[in-house]
Amino acid sequence: MSFAPFDWIDDEARRRADAGLVRTLRPRRAEPELLDLASNDYLGLTRHPEVTAAAAEAAHRWGAGATGSRLVTGSTALHAELERELAEFCGFEAALVLSSGYAANLAALTALTGRGSLIVSDAGNHASIVDGCRLSRADTVVVPHADPESVAKELRAHGGRALAVTDSVFSVDGDAAPLPELADVCRAEGAALLVDDAHGLGVLGEGGRGALAAAGLAGGDGIVTTLTLSKSLGSQGGAVLGPARVIDHLINAARTFIFDTGLAPAATGAALASLRLLRREPARAGRARTVATALYERLTAGGLTAVRPDAAVVSVRAPSPDAAVRWAADCRAAGIAVGCFRPPSVPDGISRLRLTARADLTEAQIATAVATVLRTAPLT
Repeated sequence: MSFAPFDWIDDEARRRADAGLVRTLRPRRAEPELLDLASNDYLGLTRHPEVTAAAAEAAHRWGAGATGSRLVTGSTALHAELERELAEFCGFEAALVLSSGYAANLAALTALTGRGSLIVSDAGNHASIVDGCRLSRADTVVVPHADPESVAKELRAHGGRALAVTDSVFSVDGDAAPLPELADVCRAEGAALLVDDAHGLGVLGEGGRGALAAAGLAGGDGIVTTLTLSKSLGSQGGAVLGPARVIDHLINAARTFIFDTGLAPAATGAALASLRLLRREPARAGRARTVATALYERLTAGGLTAVRPDAAVVSVRAPSPDAAVRWAADCRAAGIAVGCFRPPSVPDGISRLRLTARADLTEAQIATAVATVLRTAPLT
């Protein structure tokens, strides 16, 4: 009897299709053809001439690729400059740049925990945090969303080496974590606090310095943050920021840093240019928040159910996965790109459109986007 080892994939594909959960790749054109409310380019910097020129100059000077891991040949002067300026801007002692925000979360979680330690993770955390917890070999407890009391209970019951981890701004609904309360709990129980500030950098805090700066927690001895360079900074890559001894430890112990090729010079140069531009134009952060609030207020005034944004993510509920897909497709046909979140990407099983506010959106573009989303909203 013959055996086909991948026949099970056909069964999985049928189940996905029946549930309305098929995902497809859609290459975009080089020149924007849609009004973009789907990307994470919160500050509108990914096409900024200073940023693209810096990427090109870095590629010409340093080469197309990093050529190796950061510990071999993959570190350049650009990487060191970016790390120094990121740490200073966000209020931390030191920083370490990695190839992605995903890799940064894996690095921090696996190197700062291990067998016998405890990770307490928010139920709404990003998939990269979930995977980091799994790879860490630590005991992991998932607690209800944004619930510091549950975190305190788990830390107190463990009584040993422990770390609590949370997104600063949750990518599905755009709500913010209760960081001051979580920091108090961790301090009282002698635990570390790891905060993924992917959606806070460039949007929250004075001049976009991030959620921890906004909460007055940046630079705390027991606090580490991870960032992505692919959202507000319009480039690619990730970073871990924290006390210098933590960063030194990651250089020696984090496998996703040690064994991964370094971030390409072009991406490093682009992120550095974006960071410097943000320092020069701090009002971009407040503008992103203003746009998000305008989208929320006008969409809910039009009868839609949305979550009030704490940063730049505006989440609008859809009746079903199929309805969300149709809604996003209808918006696209009308010239507006929006995100579409369905299970398993959403922990509560509720499908949504996700609109991302951009600091460079004009009043006319905001009005067009709102009118389009309202006009195409599904009844069922």
